[in-house]
Amino acid sequence: MPNKIHVMRNTVIAVTLVVVVAVAGVLLVRSRPDEPAAAPPPAVKTTTVTRGDLTNTRVLQADLGFGAARPVKGGTGTVTKLPAVGQVTELGKELYRVDDQPVVVFFGATPLFRALDAPGLKGSDVAVVVDNLAALGYQVGVRAKDPAKAELTPRVVDAVKKWQKALGVEQTGVLAPGRVLVLGGPVRVGAVKAQLGAPAAEELFEVTPTTRLVSLKVPVAEAGALKAGAPVVVVRPDQREVPGKVTSVAHAAAYEAGASPKVDVVVTPDNPADVADLDTAPVRLKITTESRTGVLTVPLAALVALKEGGYAVQLPDGALKAVRTGLYSQDEVEVSGDGVVDGLEVVVAQ
Repeated sequence: MPNKIHVMRNTVIAVTLVVVVAVAGVLLVRSRPDEPAAAPPPAVKTTTVTRGDLTNTRVLQADLGFGAARPVKGGTGTVTKLPAVGQVTELGKELYRVDDQPVVVFFGATPLFRALDAPGLKGSDVAVVVDNLAALGYQVGVRAKDPAKAELTPRVVDAVKKWQKALGVEQTGVLAPGRVLVLGGPVRVGAVKAQLGAPAAEELFEVTPTTRLVSLKVPVAEAGALKAGAPVVVVRPDQREVPGKVTSVAHAAAYEAGASPKVDVVVTPDNPADVADLDTAPVRLKITTESRTGVLTVPLAALVALKEGGYAVQLPDGALKAVRTGLYSQDEVEVSGDGVVDGLEVVVAQ
């Protein structure tokens, strides 16, 4: 009997262990997390072929100022008054003084090279006096169309006396060269060179144009894109962009030791008020070197390089469509080809 009881006990223990193991297995299976579902294929990024304009620009360093300065010398006598820096010349107005007598500005092409002291004198210097007195409102009669034949008539002499009276000087009717400074047009005093008491024959001051200009020097090899009248963008020191135009490009190159030859380029802002708050300042110029209008474009990332050469764009279904590339501009490129039309959806590389 003990043997039977022992066998039965062992059998019960074995069955119990099997049941426990089975239950543990079931619980283990139930406690396992679900297998993750397979990730869907990544969605492709697409864009469309668009029609628009492309441009390429160059950025050049330049200087804003009043252009090239030129010196002004006086005649005989001693300087007793000088103009202020920034002063702009006015027709018929005093600019400086010599021997305490005003030197007045006239505009014209011929300086006074002799004393106009007798009726009957003729010449282009007389024409300058007649034209300026007429512009100031004095009665001078009608002068000859040819400046060389303009005559100092008694009527002109009388007008000179009236003008001298308005200036507050002796009414002699005579004009001496050192009492009138003839300029090609209004200018601005850029710098004063002389001191009071200096001989008037020395360099007295420098004058510049009255309008602010942008000037720069460009290597000859790079000057081909710059033509007079070409539009440019002037970038001010505060990063504000204002439109301008190329005013002039020098024909002769300037040579500097150890440097490649360069040409002088002048740019004028379209609206002087855009730079009126600046006297001199470093600026940048944006110059368009190439442009295309109304062309089909895609981002550079849409181009697929073909192993046989050339490029294609990929359609959303995976098909490739060969394209011809044109102008590259930053991250855009001009494309063309069979079936390449505005609005065509293409894949962009990620």
